[in-house]
Amino acid sequence: MELTAAHWTYLAGVVVIIGVMVGRKNVVVPAVLATFVTAWVYSGSLIKGLTAIFSASLTAASQLFSIFLIIALITALLGALRALGAEHRMVRPFRGLMRNGTSAFFTIAVVTYCISAFFWPTPAVPLIGAILLPAAIRAGLPPLSSAAVIAIAGQGMALSSDYVIQVAPGLSAKAAGTSTAAVADRAMVLSLITGIVALGLVYLKGRRTFVPLSDDNEERWLASSVAVEGADEVAMAGSGGSRRIIRSTARKAAAGEAAATGTTSGTPAGTAAAASAGDGAPPTATLLGPPPGGADDEQQEAGAAAGRASGGVSGGTAVPRAGGEPVRRSQAFALLVPVAFAGIVVYMLLGKFTDAVPEVPSDDTAGLVGGVAMLLLFAAALSRDGAHGLTTAAEHVVDGLVFAFKAMGVVVPIAGFFFLGNPDFVRTIAGSHGTPPAFLFDLVTKVEHVIPDNGFFMAFAILLIGMVTGLEGSGFAGLPLTGSLAGALGPGAHVDPATLAAVGQMGTIWSGGGVLIAWSSLLAVAGVARVPVQEVVRFCFLPVLAGLAASAALSTLLF
Repeated sequence: MELTAAHWTYLAGVVVIIGVMVGRKNVVVPAVLATFVTAWVYSGSLIKGLTAIFSASLTAASQLFSIFLIIALITALLGALRALGAEHRMVRPFRGLMRNGTSAFFTIAVVTYCISAFFWPTPAVPLIGAILLPAAIRAGLPPLSSAAVIAIAGQGMALSSDYVIQVAPGLSAKAAGTSTAAVADRAMVLSLITGIVALGLVYLKGRRTFVPLSDDNEERWLASSVAVEGADEVAMAGSGGSRRIIRSTARKAAAGEAAATGTTSGTPAGTAAAASAGDGAPPTATLLGPPPGGADDEQQEAGAAAGRASGGVSGGTAVPRAGGEPVRRSQAFALLVPVAFAGIVVYMLLGKFTDAVPEVPSDDTAGLVGGVAMLLLFAAALSRDGAHGLTTAAEHVVDGLVFAFKAMGVVVPIAGFFFLGNPDFVRTIAGSHGTPPAFLFDLVTKVEHVIPDNGFFMAFAILLIGMVTGLEGSGFAGLPLTGSLAGALGPGAHVDPATLAAVGQMGTIWSGGGVLIAWSSLLAVAGVARVPVQEVVRFCFLPVLAGLAASAALSTLLF
């Protein structure tokens, strides 16, 4: 197909969006305007251009709603666990493993990765900060190394693969026109390569600063007056650079168990009211998960007593308590939830690699996780609130949906523009005018003769583009672009688009998800560790770059 004015208009839109991303600005307005102008030029109708603004977002929303729903259900489950105080109990047993700096380093890496894989990184930050970080520093792990390992294992390894919840692979695969399962499998392998290399280099780099186990280590950390850069300021975080308030939880984290104050029994389920250690600061909030909170059982019972003394009302909502001993319920769900999700992963792996159980179709993976999450949510709500759990469970679901659209809603108009570059969606968005063009694919075809026909080169090119799109501080807004480029460039370079999409996903999320730039959710990690965020960036920069280079180089050899 010959290039038309609409092709050049679409290309101009892509260039403008990349430029705005590099400038760390929100790209929703440029994406919407680019959709409008491209559809107008293509159809020759101003009316079609205007309706395309709505149609593009509607098309993207219909394609991505399964992603929104799984985010909502996982967030709702976390709200129910927080109300029980179970999320703190899930990580507390690991404190006993930290006897020196080395054991603390790897314990925090494993626990952060596991929590982040199943619930996304945000819950890992306050949990690790409140429960494990003081013990790790006492064991001899310096705060800077602690922040680095939390960022790499959570915002890096776990989020860049997103193998369980599959939000990131879903976005990449939709844009690339390939299978979500294929992208997820490749992203898992590449994230492990990147993370293992980065963690290994960070460990070697910081090992000389490890000190022997001593109570003095924690006392010095508690007494530290290091100012956390930007921790009390509004930071650019969240999808598409949307603003979220990222505040330091260092004081609360350093206070150990006293930091674990949060929703009490008398608080309506699903709210994120955090009682801080004296300053009333709101909880951390970022793109990658719901606001942290959660109370220990003793604190919950104290809150329940206060609620009962005032007629069982907190915040204007009466929340009856279910019968039974709260500590046992908390312990039961602290064990049941991770075992259930681990069982899902084991079942999927058995189905994929053996004949022991039927293989779970790729389209059913998110549904399986979501269904289990909803049943666990109902069980937790009913266990805590008895008959009133019918109401609180619904409140958790509503809170989850609200969070999902706040966190990911900004991706919809961005994805809508890049879906316009796919011929499968042109008719739906801009109307029918003969054979629909593939704007992005046609542009790539025209310059294909000057692009090196080399998969190795292509992998590094997509990686670099992904890292650039992550500069605006989001781990997800650039995925429609890298996915679209992977689908367009892969066939010409004789590389599976799923592989290139996974490589682009590595670049976008490791850069913008909270490891390589200071204006991302890395602020929260630096806050709980009480170290300057720029120091964490400098400490992680070369190890992460080495890991990304290794995964990109191996991608075309492994797949």
